[in-house]
Amino acid sequence: MKDNTVLTMEQSAGISVSPEGIVSCDGPWTLPHLAPLEDRLAAFLWPDGPTVVVNAGKTTAMDTGGAWLLQRSLGALQRDGRQVELRDLRPEFAQLLQIVSTTQAAIPPVEGLGARTKLEQVGFLAWNRLNQWKNGLAFLGESLAAWLRLLATLRSIRWRALCRSLELDGFNALPIVGLLTFLMGVVIAYQGAEQLRKFGTNIFIVDLVGISLLREIAPLVTAILVAGRSGSAYAAQLGTMKVTEELDAVRTLGISPMELLVLPKALALVIALPLLTVYADAVGVFGGMLIASGQLGVSFTEFLTRFEEAVALRHFLIGVGKAPVFAVIIALVGCYQGFQIRGGVDDVGRHTTISVVQAIFLVIVFDAFFSIALNWWGL
Repeated sequence: MKDNTVLTMEQSAGISVSPEGIVSCDGPWTLPHLAPLEDRLAAFLWPDGPTVVVNAGKTTAMDTGGAWLLQRSLGALQRDGRQVELRDLRPEFAQLLQIVSTTQAAIPPVEGLGARTKLEQVGFLAWNRLNQWKNGLAFLGESLAAWLRLLATLRSIRWRALCRSLELDGFNALPIVGLLTFLMGVVIAYQGAEQLRKFGTNIFIVDLVGISLLREIAPLVTAILVAGRSGSAYAAQLGTMKVTEELDAVRTLGISPMELLVLPKALALVIALPLLTVYADAVGVFGGMLIASGQLGVSFTEFLTRFEEAVALRHFLIGVGKAPVFAVIIALVGCYQGFQIRGGVDDVGRHTTISVVQAIFLVIVFDAFFSIALNWWGL
């Protein structure tokens, strides 16, 4: 036969049943004793019969936690259709039990929201997009105002932060940018070599490599690399600072986060990305030169001579001229997504991913716009 006596604490807080079938609540039913009592009540065997008699005369102390635990146990018996007779409970304990039972009864059950209808989903998404556009325009306006203030007072430039961003976003990106654009030059030259060899126009490999790299591929690939590398870092850094309330501390000190954090990053990227584009042009053309020499027999001297004749300076200037626009897009998108973070670590990761996707998307859109506009103008 299972022993129904449960002693949960050394201070004799517990519950037991007598041979006559009377349940006795003993000792202090207070918060420090609730955890073991709750564990034991789950395994407690209540007496059989339509009426359960509970003697609380030996209960020495009770708080709202103990009253809630007792009320929950007695309520479970009543929901099973059994009567509960509570004896010898002190008046102050009875008052606590009454308060707990009244409060529990007054709390209405939470109704599920249910699935949204298609129309509600469309409205919800439209409202979110509208808020995103509103916040984005507000951030863009604040950024423009900060840029104008910076141009009016150049002494306010934070040179240390600017130099640090130049190192991180420019100098440290040289290896990956150089490697990738070198491979792009190799691929373009290698793919074009087979077709040009068929028609005996080997020398035109210079036109293919030079114009495509300088005008389109080098600035675009460099911007995409920087968007994935620096744009994500901006969003993660600002998002982490917001989660840890460092941005609030900066505002409390009377310092604008826009001027302290955003402008140095954006200005550094505006300087670094054109320089990276020039570097990518040189490395990419060198890769194409190697393939032209190895596959088509075009010597370095012939390549450079034809390059000077066929590739106009405007192609180089157009490619480099796109870079500052791409830099502003990458910096503002990354910083904006960092400021939009509201939750914890999961939200940081989500907005970091969004910043990379949005920056690359906008870079490609603006590049396509430049290509169409410049072609329409005859450039």
